[in-house]
Amino acid sequence: MPNLNYAEVWNPELLEIRIQETLSSPFITQNVRWLDAKTFHFTQMSTSGYKSHNRNGGWNTGKYVQTDVPFTLTHDRDVEFLVDKADVDETNSSASIKNISEVFEKTQSAPETDALFFSKTAQRAAELEGYHSSTAASSYTKANVFDKLKGFLSAGKLRRYKSNGSLIMYVTSTIMDLLEQSDKFTRKIEMTQIAEGGLGLRTRVTDIDGVPIMEVIDDERFYDRFNFDPEDGGFEPCAASYVKTADTDIVSGKEYYTESSGSYTKVSGTPSKSALDTYYEKVAGSHKINVLIATPETTKIVPKINSIYSFAPGGHTEGDGWLYQNRAFSDVFTFPNGKDGKIDSIYADVDTAEYSE
Repeated sequence: MPNLNYAEVWNPELLEIRIQETLSSPFITQNVRWLDAKTFHFTQMSTSGYKSHNRNGGWNTGKYVQTDVPFTLTHDRDVEFLVDKADVDETNSSASIKNISEVFEKTQSAPETDALFFSKTAQRAAELEGYHSSTAASSYTKANVFDKLKGFLSAGKLRRYKSNGSLIMYVTSTIMDLLEQSDKFTRKIEMTQIAEGGLGLRTRVTDIDGVPIMEVIDDERFYDRFNFDPEDGGFEPCAASYVKTADTDIVSGKEYYTESSGSYTKVSGTPSKSALDTYYEKVAGSHKINVLIATPETTKIVPKINSIYSFAPGGHTEGDGWLYQNRAFSDVFTFPNGKDGKIDSIYADVDTAEYSE
């Protein structure tokens, strides 16, 4: 058997599996003109507005700015599986390349797509004034949940996206439960499919002011930061950690910590410059997302299956069996609006509690 690159043969099927298994499928795009293996361009344009007309003659000169912005995929992932010949024989070929590929896409690749989408969108929102908040999950009640969600939908310029029906809101199961119990909420909450054809992931869906609200049942993918290099592969939320400070002088207002036998204690009083080389800084852990709002108009998941290879026994040196290799690029981008070049289409509310192992 020759060594084959299956990417072109299986690509539509693999992407279909990915879409069916992800909550973030509305944001996945293939409408990208690739410049090379992992880079594409986005053209951003803005113009100046009207000025008062001078009836004595002459026109006001306006300005337009067009910027060609390259975006490069940075989420570079790979995996390989060796399918021993005996495993194929003893399982009546159920341990096949195709089956392994399908299971991998459904149980690993698809959830990671969601995790990447949720975390990168939440991180981007956290950088924007007026488009993020931090709320203790326990403070949500059936009495206030409706008003809180309505408030998030009114943040900043989100109304312009709400008015054209393009916003999507994601919430935890707890928030969906409370919304279902709310006296202020009169809409019906139903179990439904999020993909066409009746084959999508089942989840509870409703809406507020025409904005679809989706429940994130598998909340292990609903955090604002992830470690994408755990020992067994995949992804996991990040616990808080401490690193030696790189500061050469005391930064006013910054919290420093000292270490003793693996325990870290916040420096009380005024930190000392002479002890700076013994100080640590805290790297915050992940926070579970309570609510995430975005629109497929401006936030895009860009997947690119680069290589899927199968090597027959004897075609490689890693064992007596078939070798499956999969390498993929992907990333998540939120683009600015076309009016003033600012991002105003996302919102994230995260829990105040840090993730702990």
